[in-house]
Amino acid sequence: MGIAADIAVIIVAALVGGLVAQFLKQPIILGYIFAGLIVGPHTGLVTITDVHNIELLAEIGVALLLFALGIEFSFSELKPVRMVALIGTPIQMILTILYGYVIGKILGISSSSSIWIGAMISLSSTMIVLKTLMSKGLMGTLSSRVMIGMLIVQDLAIVPLMVVLPLLSNPKAGMPLLGVAILKAALFLFIMVVAGTKIIPYVMRFVVSWNSRELFLLTTTAIGLGVGYSTYLIGLSFAFGAFVAGMVISESDYSHQALSDIIPLRDIFGLLFFVSVGMLIDPSYIFNNFFKVMTLVTLVIIGKSFIFSSIVKFFGYFNIIPIAVGLSLFQIGEFSFVLARVGVSTNSIDNNIYALILSASVITMIITPFLSSLSTPIYKMKRKYFKNETIETINIPDFGLSNHVIIAGGGRVGQKIAKAMRHLGVDFVVIEIDSRRIDILKNLNYPIVFGDASQITVLEASYIHKAKLLLITTPSSITSSMIAHYCHKNHPNLCIIARGSEEGDLKVLHDLGVSEVVFPEFEVGLEITRQALQRLGVSPIKILEFTNSLRHSIYDSKDDNEKDYRILSNFRKASDLLELTWIEVESSSPLINNTVKTLELRKKVGVSVVGVIKGGKKPYPNPDIDYKFKEKDLIAIIGNQEQIDEFQKFINEKY
Repeated sequence: MGIAADIAVIIVAALVGGLVAQFLKQPIILGYIFAGLIVGPHTGLVTITDVHNIELLAEIGVALLLFALGIEFSFSELKPVRMVALIGTPIQMILTILYGYVIGKILGISSSSSIWIGAMISLSSTMIVLKTLMSKGLMGTLSSRVMIGMLIVQDLAIVPLMVVLPLLSNPKAGMPLLGVAILKAALFLFIMVVAGTKIIPYVMRFVVSWNSRELFLLTTTAIGLGVGYSTYLIGLSFAFGAFVAGMVISESDYSHQALSDIIPLRDIFGLLFFVSVGMLIDPSYIFNNFFKVMTLVTLVIIGKSFIFSSIVKFFGYFNIIPIAVGLSLFQIGEFSFVLARVGVSTNSIDNNIYALILSASVITMIITPFLSSLSTPIYKMKRKYFKNETIETINIPDFGLSNHVIIAGGGRVGQKIAKAMRHLGVDFVVIEIDSRRIDILKNLNYPIVFGDASQITVLEASYIHKAKLLLITTPSSITSSMIAHYCHKNHPNLCIIARGSEEGDLKVLHDLGVSEVVFPEFEVGLEITRQALQRLGVSPIKILEFTNSLRHSIYDSKDDNEKDYRILSNFRKASDLLELTWIEVESSSPLINNTVKTLELRKKVGVSVVGVIKGGKKPYPNPDIDYKFKEKDLIAIIGNQEQIDEFQKFINEKY
């Protein structure tokens, strides 16, 4: 059966490996890599017949992973990390290449081959890092954005490296080729930003109009892989093109549907990638060159972790972020395999160097999930024994804050809440990481803590131990969960109100001690429905029963305090069904010289008189039942639409 049989063997082996990893509470990607080792050509067990074609299919997995990542991350979300990505990453790569050259000389390797080693170890694994972040639920955090920004630039850098490294012996010939590669990348980005943002959404809108999910999936996949293949044809990275295509789709109205459709396909092809990594492991080579391989692995882990941490800290990221980045991006990446093949094909490196890099790369990939999980324990130890970094604060009183409200997130929702707090004279502080929003909040003279609200030191800088209320306005359920987890553990008496994105967030956040979860999209939909039904003449009682049943289905809670709050909330919603109407008493009105008591308005038509403005000047809130109505009085009556109609009918009959 050829490749079909190979794929069947791989999927079954991956299932077994994944189940074993899950049973041992290890990252599932380790199970996939172990499955690849078992079915690979070096063990003599169930051997895959066509390893090369499996590796080609695995490249589609890398492209689909970056395509899905591009859909999830918009251009605006990457802006906060653009400096460390665009400037910090090239610095990291140059320093790592120099460091790799030193490692090569230590291992007794020639100068030209040592430069190749430095270039290959300068690249980290996008696939491994993203899967590790996903499995730990850390996608969306500031640390993950820094990592993704740097990984994207590294993936771009593979193109000039492939051009320049084979031409080390003749640099003058390589410079024009490098210039052409940079020009191609710039031209591609220009076309995608200018034309792609107009054409791709139009194509998707056209396909959606046919209401065919199958065609929509096919269109989404074709855009991702098609754009990726186009970049490959012009000499750029296949995966980079897919990522840019994903970012273009992320700005369209169909990004959520595209992402949900592409995820199963991404996971299947991603599985092929991790299995193919395992297939590259040659146990006999590692055994025969154990000291050399492990020396390279150890030096790479120590050196790259230090370089990444130092650069990230240099660009203004503190607390846990340098540690997390250093312990997540230290590995030798999958694009190093591509670079190594180029080196062998151009006789720049020999097969021994190729095998050495391949072995070290796979080992560092396997170690990544373990070392990455040490970020939090190491950071806690660092905070315990070393002085904490200073968090930037703005407009915080010298004496600090107490009995205040913490607003985690300074976006549109957070700004509206802060405005209300300022108007009511309530002390508050806003936590925000986006520099653009910081400028807006600073101009409004709001108290600000500059940082990621999911980080412990940032929360502590907001005087969380003295706060009486925490409002989490960020739409990211991951960030909300991380904040709530810390507060539930360290400040269990703090009242927390959080914004939810999906219904599944409710139980998770309640379990983490969140008192109230609000779903903005649900509340907007419910209010529009309520007003629509009211305009259609549906009975107010039926509207109230219907909206209460919908709200109950979403917000139902076993907590007694929550039930009490829901009862009060229902009363508030019931009041929304009542209308306040002002009526002027005209000269011929039957209300003149009559009182609330004699007219018996509450008994006859159901409305209540809640206010009078006498002669258009003097107000009488909640007038006495013996108050006599006079000409030109403005009467405020309250009731539902049916009761107000009955009142109008009552007046007309009196006429």
